[in-house]
Amino acid sequence: MGKNKNEGAVKQGWFDRFLSALERACNKLPPPAILFIYLFVIVAVLGCVFNLLGVSVINPAKNEPVYAQNLFTSEGLIWFLSNMVKNFTGFAPLGLVLTMTLAIGMCEESGLIRALLTDKMKNIPPVILPFVVAFVGTIGNLASDTAMVVIPPIAAILYLAAGKHPVVGMICGYAGAQAGFSANLMIAGTDSLLQGITNTALNGFLGEGVYAVDVTCNWIFMFASTFLCSAVIGWVCNWIVDKRFGKYEPNEEVKAEMSLEEISADEKKGLRWAGISCLIYLAIVLVLFFFGPLAKINDAGKRVLVGSPLISNLIPVLFFFFTIPGLVFGFVSKKFKKSADVVKGMNHQMAAMGSYVVFCFFCGQFQALFNWTNLGTIMAVAGANLLKSAGFTGIGMIIAFILLTGLINLLVPSGSAKWAILAPVFVPMLMLLNYHPGFIQLMYRLGDSPTNAFTPLSPYIWVTLGVAQVKYDKDLKIGTFAAGLFPIGIILQICWIIFLVIWMLLKLPIGPGVGINLPAELAYLVG
Repeated sequence: MGKNKNEGAVKQGWFDRFLSALERACNKLPPPAILFIYLFVIVAVLGCVFNLLGVSVINPAKNEPVYAQNLFTSEGLIWFLSNMVKNFTGFAPLGLVLTMTLAIGMCEESGLIRALLTDKMKNIPPVILPFVVAFVGTIGNLASDTAMVVIPPIAAILYLAAGKHPVVGMICGYAGAQAGFSANLMIAGTDSLLQGITNTALNGFLGEGVYAVDVTCNWIFMFASTFLCSAVIGWVCNWIVDKRFGKYEPNEEVKAEMSLEEISADEKKGLRWAGISCLIYLAIVLVLFFFGPLAKINDAGKRVLVGSPLISNLIPVLFFFFTIPGLVFGFVSKKFKKSADVVKGMNHQMAAMGSYVVFCFFCGQFQALFNWTNLGTIMAVAGANLLKSAGFTGIGMIIAFILLTGLINLLVPSGSAKWAILAPVFVPMLMLLNYHPGFIQLMYRLGDSPTNAFTPLSPYIWVTLGVAQVKYDKDLKIGTFAAGLFPIGIILQICWIIFLVIWMLLKLPIGPGVGINLPAELAYLVG
């Protein structure tokens, strides 16, 4: 398989030496399934110890005490036995990844991807490719977790076609979808979700319905941040990550799949009909959105995208988006001659997913236990209380809040769960310091995104690593992958904070009618 490091390259600079040390340390970790077994045991023991010590916190979201729970009790045993199968089958990435593997695999098995790259995309300048991939990954968060599954493998293929290392492509695509998760050109589901939590905190502080932030309260800043994320991620991939990977040497199977020879007349015809089928499918989806059941009707009677059935059911919509042109191309180009060829292609794609299914079983058990023991909530509330007790204000406080959120994010990847805990504490506290609740929400989002790229508790980092191992380098380890993602997340965090400080100094609005400080009428109510 392809080499994943530039063997013999001279390491220069303290940062590169640090990344090499990080890579070596992470490479000593056991396989993912075994790692999550260890983590399961550690969480179970910590829950037991904290429970026996009577550790608890007041959850500000509900104003109720939260206690650490002990797995080694009758209640814990019954919970585990009752939920073990559900922890596995209900593990969100399981169905998502398997479904999209079938869909994208159909395009690959039929030869559509190779033909498309050969005919349309082989001349993309390699130097701009990382910026394009990062941009697509960042705006892909409109599809929520789907982007983390769909974009990295497609980015790998584009990188391979451009003569670059496909694993770097996967790192770039994954970082765009994860580290740039909060940014977008459009209002996304994240805006709606966090706005609802912010308004719940406002209701608890000011009274029901006294003041509310709009779903667009962060939109102007996040629109601009989309380009910042794309530029930073693309630059880091070009100038840091690329240099840690040598020239990719594909095996014979990859060479055969990605051979960019001129396509045949049947393949040209297949591309044409695949494109037509794709346009017809998109037209049907648009009709169903504008005139059918795929839109959400708001209180004003208008059709809206955020929270609509189209967005909430995007996985099956994307499944057919990839599968239909893949099938059309396969039969028109004569790659598929009968239905049995289609089934054979599906079986070939799924044959390599056994290790992923094993990983999902153990990761699902760990995540369920971590939630059940309440350790995540206890850590988040304790961190919030620590920052609150520090008592300093200004830029230092803003940076501290962003960094605290990033640290908590390493242990509690769920953005909505963290904000539900932190918002009731920090929205009132920072409003009393004259900060707009929309700006407080924005600070949280800047800490919540960059560390998404390398938190080991996100299942999607292991999903992407698994795909890279199957497709491009069977010897690839988590350390090599993490050493590529870590500088992206850290440098993006630094640049995003600087970007925010400049934004504040220029006194630019962060959303329509939303500034850094409280409007006069709200300042009067708070003060």
